[in-house]
Amino acid sequence: MLKKIPLAVSGLLLLTADLCAQTIPKVSVEVGEATESGELSTTLQIVILMTVLALAPSILIMVTSFIRFTVVLSFLRQAMGIHQMPPNQLLVALALILTFFVMSPAVNQAYTEGIKPYIEEKIDKDEAWDKTVAPFRAFMLSQTREKDLALFVDIARLDTPESEEDIPLHVLVPGYVISELRTAFQIAFVLFVPFLVIDMVVASVLMSMGMMMLPPIIVSLPFKILLFVLVDGWYLLTKSLVESFHL
Repeated sequence: MLKKIPLAVSGLLLLTADLCAQTIPKVSVEVGEATESGELSTTLQIVILMTVLALAPSILIMVTSFIRFTVVLSFLRQAMGIHQMPPNQLLVALALILTFFVMSPAVNQAYTEGIKPYIEEKIDKDEAWDKTVAPFRAFMLSQTREKDLALFVDIARLDTPESEEDIPLHVLVPGYVISELRTAFQIAFVLFVPFLVIDMVVASVLMSMGMMMLPPIIVSLPFKILLFVLVDGWYLLTKSLVESFHL
């Protein structure tokens, strides 16, 4: 059996050398001339697609419900005093799943009214852009406070918009972000209260028993987990987060 191993290795090397000797196809990116007016070349479409994919995480954070979900879930872990469980990958995955659930009506409307007609060449790119952005604009406007919008309108030194359609995206997006952060911190405060009460009770009991050298977090952690399980915390938290959006 051992004598066959060098033969197998030699055969693998010969096969590799034979493949390298053959003509290997290459992928090249070239700038070509469009055949029709307004038509984008394939290379430019690839560049635009790669740019969108590179910016996709930032777009997902700025214009969707991902901000509220991920901030509240992170605060929940801090309130319970477990800094590594659940892991970050699991919390981000849960936030993404809930984001897809909440944003699915807007995504479907954007695809049906904007992207699909543009692919079928029924509308031009300007109309497709307006119809694709419209559902996300409506979603952000429904979650953004007027005070936050007014802040960025004043910073940008713009005239007071007469309607919601007159609000530019570079004003709407930051206003939406700070509104989401404010709402997420409000929810996080409510989450912290019951766990803080448990910490205070455990610390008082340990101090009265003279066990000051025992960290209260070690004793209170099982009670926090038990409380969260008894009240069906994941169900209540998910239900509250999803229903907190004015859909």
